[in-house]
Amino acid sequence: MDKRIGIVGGGQLGKMMILEAKRLGFYVAVLDPATDCPASSICDELIVAPLEDNAGYFELAEKIGRSGVITYEWENINAAALETLERQGHVVYPSVATLKTIQNKFTQNSVLRGNNIAVPRFEKVASVAEIRKMGETFGYPLMLKTTTGGYDGKGTALIKSASDVEAAFEQLGNGKVALMVEEFVDFEMEVSVIACRGIDGKCVVYPIAENIHVNSILDTTIVPARITAEAAEKAVSTAFRVMEVFAGVGTFGIELFVGKNGNHGEIYVNEVAPRPHNSGHFTIEGCFADQFENHIRAIVNLPLGNAELIQPTVMVNLLGQGSGKARLVGLEEAYRDSAVKVHLYGKPESKTGRKMGHYTVVGADVARVLARAVELKKVVRVVGIAEETV
Repeated sequence: MDKRIGIVGGGQLGKMMILEAKRLGFYVAVLDPATDCPASSICDELIVAPLEDNAGYFELAEKIGRSGVITYEWENINAAALETLERQGHVVYPSVATLKTIQNKFTQNSVLRGNNIAVPRFEKVASVAEIRKMGETFGYPLMLKTTTGGYDGKGTALIKSASDVEAAFEQLGNGKVALMVEEFVDFEMEVSVIACRGIDGKCVVYPIAENIHVNSILDTTIVPARITAEAAEKAVSTAFRVMEVFAGVGTFGIELFVGKNGNHGEIYVNEVAPRPHNSGHFTIEGCFADQFENHIRAIVNLPLGNAELIQPTVMVNLLGQGSGKARLVGLEEAYRDSAVKVHLYGKPESKTGRKMGHYTVVGADVARVLARAVELKKVVRVVGIAEETV
């Protein structure tokens, strides 16, 4: 196929999209503000420009032409510029309408609730008094969130009691940005479903992933998730409904809460990401066609690949330890185990908590695979080395 692809964002997700696109021979141009972004080493052309400006988007569209397709690896981007391009006849997948809905958490939840998809109770707030009122309605603890821009725990504050309200309000900007409160769900576990939908409306859903977060950042993904058959069925059916509601084209990450206590097994949508997802990295080694391959297939109108699990898989994020020049530690020792695969994203600078890579472990028994993945945390690390010591 003679198709050109433009990707907004050159981080690790964009890089992994390119690896699949290049395997099929597609030309790929990338828009990113950094000259040394992970995608820079493998894309056909890199446009360096701020993602909040218009110019880079218009240049990206020129590079791929009207017969090409534009996609994105992150949702906190300039939807207005993409909307202009869409009006001019350029193809954007997932659509700008989908992007704009998902960019605003309040709008996203409103659409989901309006389509009878369970989400935690939520309401807009603009003052300390309004937050306290919602605390009386929903009870504590309570989640305070910015309606836009949040990721990896940024833009959120947990309010444990009424005495925490003022500090949380101050932490999230003292009302300078739009805020909402969300009922705190007493959950048994957090899971995600990676789903991909083609232009023809056909959809594939990957096995349910069980996610463990540390400091609001994904640490470990376990597949298959250790949940009941009933909860698994609800999670999969919820994912299909979400894809129908947003009429998305491409790979989506759907984060879910599995309720406990009085809501045991109930499924609530936490967030929807209109792109491949960190918790879907297990699909690279764990599934026949990974989330990036199916994303590329979907946006260029190819039939979708097999999303079935080959064998149990555990993925662990490699987060930066310290700031400085990035250095991988423990690769040789890790690779003495043939079930281990390490992925580095190509970010030259490490920062504490920054996603620098991940590793996966595969095997026949999920408990043993998880135990091995946990052991490897002591071995495989990305550390920051000060320039003067390099």
